[in-house]
Amino acid sequence: MDFEIKNFTLGKLEKGKYIESFLASYEQNGNHREWELVKAHRSVAILIYHRQKDAFILVKQFRPAVYNNNGHGVTYELCAGLVDKDISLQQIAQEEIFEECGYQVKIDSVQKITSFYSSVGFAGAKQTLYYCEVEESDKINNGGGIDTEEIIVEYLPTSKAKTFIFDEDIAKTSGLMFAFLWWFEHKSSR
Repeated sequence: MDFEIKNFTLGKLEKGKYIESFLASYEQNGNHREWELVKAHRSVAILIYHRQKDAFILVKQFRPAVYNNNGHGVTYELCAGLVDKDISLQQIAQEEIFEECGYQVKIDSVQKITSFYSSVGFAGAKQTLYYCEVEESDKINNGGGIDTEEIIVEYLPTSKAKTFIFDEDIAKTSGLMFAFLWWFEHKSSR
């Protein structure tokens, strides 16, 4: 799959499906302030380690916001999804592992690492980070997402992960970098 992008334009968003924009007006220490912000869904992200391959499973996809900033737009990310269902965060993470990457895992193999906030300057979206290990026998299909999602599953050997973190030519999320560093601190010395 290739990401061929044509006719990219920007327009005003009146009512978003996943975000809402607001102008916050408040006083702080006696000073009137205004701040533009968006309300966004919470999300989950999963660091997936493939035992036989000694590799992390990442998803590669086109992101219009990144494209708008760098003209390329293809990012490497952790498997992730919005919290838009009335089920546990752990169950959402389990579903995303299957939908995006094609691995069927048991719910108790999806372990919480921590939660944090991203895009704090304009969104303050909370993301909960999970960890899961898979084997080739857990693979049911090739993944790629659902509906019209276009996701490419990539395997990054752990031996290349530290170089990957600091390669500024590769568009990636801060959550991915944090997750890799967490893994090196807590899991790599087994």
